[in-house]
Amino acid sequence: MPWPETARNGQVSSSRRRDIMCGITGVLCGPDSPSNAAVALLYDALLALQHRGQDAAGIVTEDAGRLCLRKDTGMVRDVFTPDHVLNLRGDMGIGHVRYPTAGSSCSAEAQPFYVNSPYGITLAHNGNLVNAHNLQAELAQEYRHINTGSDSEVLLNVLASELLNHINARVAATHGDAILDPLTRMTPQACTLHLHALPSSQRTFPTPRTRFAVVAMITGWGLLALRDPNGIRPLCYGKRAISTKGGGQGFDHEFMVTSESGALNALGFELEGDVPPGHALVVTRDGKAKMFNCMPPEVPMPVAPCIFEYVYFARPDSVLDGISVYRTRLRMGAYLARKILKEWPDHDIDVVIPVPDTSRTCALECAATLGIKYREGFIKNRYVGRTFIMPAQACWMPRGLRKKSVRQKLSPISSEFQARNILLVDDSIVRGTTAGQIIQMVRDAGAKKVYMASAAPPVKYPNVYGIDMPTKEELLAHRHSNMDAIAHEIGADRVIYQDLGDLERSILDESKASNSYLKGLDCSCFNGIYVTELGTDYLANLARSRTFDRGDAVAISASNSLDTLQITANGRKSPEIKVNIS
Repeated sequence: MPWPETARNGQVSSSRRRDIMCGITGVLCGPDSPSNAAVALLYDALLALQHRGQDAAGIVTEDAGRLCLRKDTGMVRDVFTPDHVLNLRGDMGIGHVRYPTAGSSCSAEAQPFYVNSPYGITLAHNGNLVNAHNLQAELAQEYRHINTGSDSEVLLNVLASELLNHINARVAATHGDAILDPLTRMTPQACTLHLHALPSSQRTFPTPRTRFAVVAMITGWGLLALRDPNGIRPLCYGKRAISTKGGGQGFDHEFMVTSESGALNALGFELEGDVPPGHALVVTRDGKAKMFNCMPPEVPMPVAPCIFEYVYFARPDSVLDGISVYRTRLRMGAYLARKILKEWPDHDIDVVIPVPDTSRTCALECAATLGIKYREGFIKNRYVGRTFIMPAQACWMPRGLRKKSVRQKLSPISSEFQARNILLVDDSIVRGTTAGQIIQMVRDAGAKKVYMASAAPPVKYPNVYGIDMPTKEELLAHRHSNMDAIAHEIGADRVIYQDLGDLERSILDESKASNSYLKGLDCSCFNGIYVTELGTDYLANLARSRTFDRGDAVAISASNSLDTLQITANGRKSPEIKVNIS
């Protein structure tokens, strides 16, 4: 099977990793902060964002122009030891946690990424570059090398290229009178002029095919946060007062940028707001923050955050685009209960039990609206990662890996199921594999009947912007349009899905109540309507790529070239070459 091609004979690879569901953060501390001030905040912020990615983690800090980097595969607590933390010195830095993506568990693709010109830029990215191949081809014409299969490295080089081009243009405009000194020798106003024009470039914010949230650190200068014009990925910022005097420079606040406000709250930062879609936030080293609108008025773009952030991914204590995630999930539960009462008024449900953890809020309000007992029925092992997007049981994986992981993650409390008719409430049903395993566990625990309710509508299409979701053919609701057929496949006595209109109302009603600017949502995984241009055959190519990644060990090795270089002829790993500063 020729798809996807790998990079051979100097050609650009068409197999490009999508770091689409991740957590990012950046921090700027005061000038009198302790030597490890930044890493202490970044480490705690990544712990608060761990739910957004368990595959890899990384932190880079700046200490008087010297960059200190540590990144690797694994959970945050595993990647960073006390020795690593001691060596990550500086008062400014960025961090990243990465969600598992099929076939790309290579430490070389962990973030942040670094490029040395201009000035030294590091970048952490949460998003998806639909046109990454075209961008990489353009970069190749500028003699820029992309070493990994991550589209985040492509975006970093686009950012660096545009900044360098803008600086060169300013030099040419002054007939060579301007000297390309390090940014530390330039005034903050001049630095801001460099970055002001950057996000408005056609490559950094190309019309409608690139979707991302980015935090970047420019050595000696400060932080840059970018959000795509549709606001599909979340990004917010906050500040907290500095306890020291700030060196008499009027620097009285520390700043943090992060994927979710829950991380700000956990560290004592006051939420200032979201980075609006199509905007860039620049925070210079002197503690000045300024927001720029990067989209020309003649190019209107609908604001449409990914609806799955509210359904599944975000922490319940987070506020996204001015909207409480917790309150939207309460509304989801109420709407779901009203549908049950309307379509099934003579139901025989004895108890409502959530599938932990995301569905708890929805299940609680659903039970209250139905007037039925709410009970906790599962104990969750919090040290097992999410199975929602675990790669399919392909030929290169041990048989039954997903099934084993579900049973390791959840353990039923038998007393809450015995001789009862159970309504299980989950946030969504995707493949149906996890739901089927849970339903069987409930029956084994003694339940008479098991009904399954989903806080989300039937998932029928891939979520291109938010999650490395299965191909369309793998989705349960795509294979079956009949509710009885879906119930039969997962072993339930009945299946109830949330209506899409009610799900949208759950969020938009809360938006109206909180005076948020949000008026629309990306619901593509439910209705197949994508808010951005995907290009001809993009979805078909994406499906082939995902199938290839999950089922072919050669493709995995080819895309993780650094791992491949460590494999010797007899199949054993050669001594590892460390490139991280740790």
